[in-house]
Amino acid sequence: MAKRDYYDLLGLSKGATADEIKKAYRQKAKELHPDRNSDNPNAEEQFKEVNEAYDVLKDGERKAAYDRFGHAAFEGGMGGGGARGACGSAGSACPWKDCRCGANCKCGANCKCGSVRR
Repeated sequence: MAKRDYYDLLGLSKGATADEIKKAYRQKAKELHPDRNSDNPNAEEQFKEVNEAYDVLKDGERKAAYDRFGHAAFEGGMGGGGARGACGSAGSACPWKDCRCGANCKCGANCKCGSVRR
């Protein structure tokens, strides 16, 4: 099943501020908490989706990667997500980690901002 857009999950627009993200998360988490929705069999899964969305959007660097590449920013081909870039490289091994546009990485190709790989 395809993942839903993190902004849609929280009822936000892409340009939302950190305070707006936090407020929307708290509201949705309260609304969807499984303890408050024992009659909704999907509440736990919805709650987990909202938590995942907030985990990404609350972190400026991860939010920027998500804004630029969507869910693909966290689907590294080498068993990773999280701190790995889109290519699956981590840490100093990634030639794009210092790209001037702030993208995590796009190994093996020119960065989408037009930077040339170092």
